[in-house]
Amino acid sequence: MLLSIFFIFSFLFSSSNALDFCVADLSAPQGPAGYSCKKPEAVTTDDFVFSGLGAAGNTSNLIKAAVTPAFSAQVPGVNGLGISIARLDLAVGGVVPMHTHPGGSEILVVIQGSICAGFISSANKVYFKSLKKGDIMVFPQGLLHFQINAGKTQALAFASFSSPSPGLQILDFALFGNNLPSDIIEETTFLDDAQVKKLKGVLGGTG
Repeated sequence: MLLSIFFIFSFLFSSSNALDFCVADLSAPQGPAGYSCKKPEAVTTDDFVFSGLGAAGNTSNLIKAAVTPAFSAQVPGVNGLGISIARLDLAVGGVVPMHTHPGGSEILVVIQGSICAGFISSANKVYFKSLKKGDIMVFPQGLLHFQINAGKTQALAFASFSSPSPGLQILDFALFGNNLPSDIIEETTFLDDAQVKKLKGVLGGTG
């Protein structure tokens, strides 16, 4: 009986010392497993709060779209929790080109307007649909996907992720927004020289 009571108190004591969270120490470099933990005495309520999703992002750009992230770099409290969120604003004609999130799956909920969204599986099967207010769509981790404003008004959506730092790679910029030599791109994409140079010019690439 005494032994049982001892184990119960031992369990309660050990549970009280469990690590409830690991608020990101943004002064340290980020590794594959995320940021290291801020010292407990340095943690504040503000580490768990972010007020940046209430305002529309600037869509005056090439793709007429804006993504406002609330990842671990913006909300240190999500570090290690496997969650994050972002705001997506799409002007009329706006598009988020084919892209991937290597670090997490995504679920998109449409708040305003109409958005055509879809993804391509590793078997090259396409899944896409025109979404309206209140609709959601899931994008599995690492798969190419896109979002397009399918209406005649501003569109708004929120995307949540299964990672505090899901990462982002946009296919167009990965191919044409860097210094990869044009001849290599031409050989690997079957595009001709004029097309590659035009896309490099638009997206800021060289080579």
